[in-house]
Amino acid sequence: MGYVGWIGGNMGVTDPTKTHQVESQITKELLACGAVLFCKTSVPQTLLIGDTYNNIIGRTLNPHNHNLSCGGSSGGEAALMALRGSTLGVGTDIGGSVRIPAAFCGIFSLKPTPERVSYRDAANTNPGQNTYRSTLGFMSTSLEGCELALKSVLSTRPWLQDPAVVPIPYRQEVLNDVLSRADASGKAKADRPLKLGILWRDGGVEPHPPIRRGMAIVAQAVKKAGHKLVDWNPPPHAIAQKIHYSFLLADGARDVHDNLLLSGEPLIADLQAYFNLKDPIPLLEYQDLTVQGLAYEQAYSDYWNSMSGAGDDDGQEVDAIIMPVAPHAAVIPGRYYHLGYTEVVNLLNYSAAVIPVTKADRGVDAVDEAYEPVNKVDRANWETYDPEIYHGAPVGVQIVARKFEEEKVLGIAKLVHAALLNVQSV
Repeated sequence: MGYVGWIGGNMGVTDPTKTHQVESQITKELLACGAVLFCKTSVPQTLLIGDTYNNIIGRTLNPHNHNLSCGGSSGGEAALMALRGSTLGVGTDIGGSVRIPAAFCGIFSLKPTPERVSYRDAANTNPGQNTYRSTLGFMSTSLEGCELALKSVLSTRPWLQDPAVVPIPYRQEVLNDVLSRADASGKAKADRPLKLGILWRDGGVEPHPPIRRGMAIVAQAVKKAGHKLVDWNPPPHAIAQKIHYSFLLADGARDVHDNLLLSGEPLIADLQAYFNLKDPIPLLEYQDLTVQGLAYEQAYSDYWNSMSGAGDDDGQEVDAIIMPVAPHAAVIPGRYYHLGYTEVVNLLNYSAAVIPVTKADRGVDAVDEAYEPVNKVDRANWETYDPEIYHGAPVGVQIVARKFEEEKVLGIAKLVHAALLNVQSV
């Protein structure tokens, strides 16, 4: 959690009988499957930021470009993998925290639906907020690594030890069915192409030129491989982002400040505008937020269903969505202004995978002088783009499927990545 006050204790509890004696369930599961655990990696204070900075070791930078962030909250894990110091790791995701670092560092990740894998005895931010839960996810140097991790922990039947986990065994047949729809290069079988939605922008904050180009590369590869692509214009992401953010602050940042008080450390500068101590929101307001969240989930599902006949009126259901992870490549530290591209997926509790696509290139990704920002946040983000500073920063995209479709989204990610590699090798 990146708290100074947790040093020498167990998640803030300084009971010497428990220090270094308590293991989370997923740790036990990984050890039972033969995993070798050899290090812990850095996270930001609170975990609630898309950067990695704390008062213990300072800031973790991006291995590809030291001007930029490695992302967060599982940023140290992604940085280590980008340097090939590890091949597989576990992170948590309540607003993008396994997807953002993966995209920023050029690796792969899987964000399962909450309750697919166990969170028992794992460190968590604001642990009483279960309406839109954080989820444990996996990061790896390959999609096969993410697949191995999911398959392994589910083989232990985690729902027997953690009643919060839904009893869904690993479904190899689902993954195999997806993979059977294309050849090894990602080229679609004539009778069973994928149908993918593509969200170019969320209407609130425009992606920087490297992200625009990365999305176009993916779209070209998918089309060239013979799969179907339809433009995706769902209910406004801004609604989901506002609701989700309200849940993160529902306790008035009480959990954050209780943990800061353990050592007396200050809140890091990047969080001071958001996590100053306030009164918790009233119960009726909390319940109303829950209703709003459910209404958004329903509206998004209705839109997804309505797109079954989109494109060529084939009646085929959209299998997954391709969208940016963030409106920028690996970001300048302190300049992460918009989490809307990832937060919407957390509010929906959807499954998501991240794959690397390309890197920012100062010779190609020129500033778009014609673009006029639509709001203050959009302007702040747009004005941070500098082709020289961002040069070499990885660009990734997220592939999003519905709830509890982890095997499906892994299969689709494999086919899209294969199609990308096929295009890039020509």
